[in-house]
Amino acid sequence: MSNKYSKIVIAFITILLINYIGSKVYKRIDLTSDHRYTLSSPSKAIIKNIEDIITIKVYLQGDFPAEFKRLQIETKQFLEELNTQNKNIHFRFINPTNTTQELINKGLEPSRLQVQEKGKLSEIIIFPWAVVSSKNKTENVPLLKDIFSNSQEEQLESSIQNLEYAFINAIYKLISKKSKKIAIIKGNGELNDIYIADFLRKLNEYYFLAPFTLDSVAKQPQKTLKQISEFDLAIIAKPTKKFTEEEKYTLDQFIMNGGKTLWLIDNVQAELDSLMQTGETLAYPRDLGLTDLFFNYGIRINTDLIQDLYASEIPLVTGNIGNKTQFSQFQWKFFPLLNSPNNHPINNNIEAVNVKFATSIDTLKNTIQKTILLQSSEFSKPIGTPSIISLKSIAQKPNPSEYNIGKKPIAVLLEGKFKSAYNGRIKPFKINKPKEIGSTSKMIVVSDGDIIANEILKGKPLELGVNKWTNQRYGNKEFLLNAVNYLLDDNGLINIRSKVIEINFLNKQKAFKETTKWQLINIMFPLLILTFFGLLFNYLRRKKYQ
Repeated sequence: MSNKYSKIVIAFITILLINYIGSKVYKRIDLTSDHRYTLSSPSKAIIKNIEDIITIKVYLQGDFPAEFKRLQIETKQFLEELNTQNKNIHFRFINPTNTTQELINKGLEPSRLQVQEKGKLSEIIIFPWAVVSSKNKTENVPLLKDIFSNSQEEQLESSIQNLEYAFINAIYKLISKKSKKIAIIKGNGELNDIYIADFLRKLNEYYFLAPFTLDSVAKQPQKTLKQISEFDLAIIAKPTKKFTEEEKYTLDQFIMNGGKTLWLIDNVQAELDSLMQTGETLAYPRDLGLTDLFFNYGIRINTDLIQDLYASEIPLVTGNIGNKTQFSQFQWKFFPLLNSPNNHPINNNIEAVNVKFATSIDTLKNTIQKTILLQSSEFSKPIGTPSIISLKSIAQKPNPSEYNIGKKPIAVLLEGKFKSAYNGRIKPFKINKPKEIGSTSKMIVVSDGDIIANEILKGKPLELGVNKWTNQRYGNKEFLLNAVNYLLDDNGLINIRSKVIEINFLNKQKAFKETTKWQLINIMFPLLILTFFGLLFNYLRRKKYQ
């Protein structure tokens, strides 16, 4: 009898010991093929640096349809993983039913969603938001990614895929301190601030920004070069006036000293506004004086215009009803939607990028590594300039056989040790120790200046990449933000953003048709298994004790 009790005590102590060890030691094994539940190395590095308490409130508590339940579950599992990595991360799910107006006042807009259940369509309102806070700083995190898609399944897949980036990006902004500085080049007819306001607002969350005018190089070239050398990146957004040799040499030496550049260049003069006024416009080459600079670095921006059958739309007046002007949307082949080769963290997993009157780029042979980031579709063709562009072409049916030139590069990344464009040439001004061969650097050249331009409505800038007429969203902001992150070596956030997860959704129509069949299987199959094992156990027991 004492032996029997000792076994019970040992078993009880063993169970307690296992529970204690389980509470202290946590190990999670991710067996998914896409490593969905494994945090990327950049995420772990950011989380490791958290020293203060971070509180996350998630407004996804309540009853949801199966698809949105999945978003809720995936969000919870991800936050549990963050908590295991750093105990300073606390989270809780909140039912927003009683706080809807308070959330709206904070800018957390609800989403109206169409849900199909049992063959019927219904509408639900949810608040797919999380609020991440630490000390006196707060970041709102949208959990339902706002993309232009034909189905909610695609939207949910994109949202689940975006969870890691959304939360880690918010945490990064709470705990990190700005260090890198970006110069927004002015003085050569670049875009006005209101047209780049949305992107600059986004950049300002991560970096220091300052306008930098190259005009002063005419009187104080050495001082201007010294001042621009204090920046890590220069953004040149759609210049329209020719660069002087002194200005070009300043930028050239900035690059030679390791400075990064983002060139957004319109090499052809063509604007939609003038086209709308008269119905046609002359497109002609624009001389910015940068040809020799780019040629030396290893590319050539052509003076053609790309037409693409895969393009966005423009609004045209089609009539009047009463005093109201009626607009309709028409595809405009000069506004290509650019494909991403998905061959680099900058362009991986982004929506189509919309450009306007873009030209093609040729890559030249030299020692610089070149990566094509954006290109036109296979159904595109270049037209030479000068040429007349007319709105009447919209009514003409395109001949597919003419649009077979193939993909044309629009955005190119260049990396390596650049050779000075003034190597072996007379220098525009003297500086101490000019560099003929530069330090390792990077630059991105896009043959469209409007890629960074947000639209204007009632004098206020709209979000970059959003068409104000159709509300369709493009990947302009994500592409440019990735580009800046990469140029400034902030590769962690890019790699998190480009993580791909495969989500398998239920076939609703098939599930609705086969509801009775699967209900019977789910009820009868477990009962049959229990009956089988019950009979087997009874048979073996009888045989043993006969």
